[in-house]
Amino acid sequence: MNRIFVTRYIPDDWLLPLKGIVEYKVSKENLPLSHSELMKELKWADGAITMLSDKIDKEVLDNTPNLKIIANYAVGYDNIDINIATEKGILVTNTPDVLTNATAELALSLMFAVGRKIAEADRFTREGRFEGWYPTLFLGKEFKEKTVGVIGAGRIGLAFAQKCSALGMHIIYYSRQINQNMEILNAEFLPLDEVLKRADIISIHLPLTQKTHHLLNEEKLSLMKKDAILINTGRGPIIDERALTDILKENKIYGAGLDVYEYEPGITRELLSLANVVLTPHIGSATYETRKNMAMLAAENIAAFFLGKKLPTPINPEVLNG
Repeated sequence: MNRIFVTRYIPDDWLLPLKGIVEYKVSKENLPLSHSELMKELKWADGAITMLSDKIDKEVLDNTPNLKIIANYAVGYDNIDINIATEKGILVTNTPDVLTNATAELALSLMFAVGRKIAEADRFTREGRFEGWYPTLFLGKEFKEKTVGVIGAGRIGLAFAQKCSALGMHIIYYSRQINQNMEILNAEFLPLDEVLKRADIISIHLPLTQKTHHLLNEEKLSLMKKDAILINTGRGPIIDERALTDILKENKIYGAGLDVYEYEPGITRELLSLANVVLTPHIGSATYETRKNMAMLAAENIAAFFLGKKLPTPINPEVLNG
């Protein structure tokens, strides 16, 4: 029977598609294995369910001779060297669609948390500093009729835009190409600089690539309005975190809501002490429904592969034809 290694603890009932089809071993750890531990565990495996924090590079792929399929427990797959995997005839899959709504909802939540100063007000109240209501206590922003700039008009960017449109917000967006579904929302397709200059809220929904790394550097961030909010539930390195920290310290924008970080799990230390930023620990897809559905989809891809059936979400399907 083919053997599968799951690199992070996942409840057994989330892996039902694997039962009776493959033998599988699940890591007992909630945190990432070291590079050497990962290679050791994968040496015996015919397949793996991996996490975004597992770096599946050439060294790993050169030392896992039996590996035939990698099911990444994420939409993104920048943690995997796809070119090397393809050269070695290893199929790679991901988990699109199932986490779209949850991540869009978190982006919306961060927008409200920053705009209405919810985290700051929570700390204020817990510290016993609330002595009574007054007209200027924690004044924040309303979002109706504000302009939101969506950077990346894929599934999640579109879902976020739809939610903002329902709130009565105006949508502008930057993407590689026009998205007809965004046009239905009367969204305006613009160059990146124009989106940054005009938007009251910027929300990032891009994959991490060589082109998007530090897409929002000091120069681009300086284009934002002084009262704008920046939200990132995409990938941390899309923003130059040092430049963002300086801009937040100097109050050159209203605030930021971050779920991902440039050096994750490390975070630029000064961000931790700033009142105008809300920080969450990469929980964009962290709903019970979504995390279970991600596991089920990853398991379905592996089961289909070993049963010789059509895979739901292959990234490099040319391997199957090779």
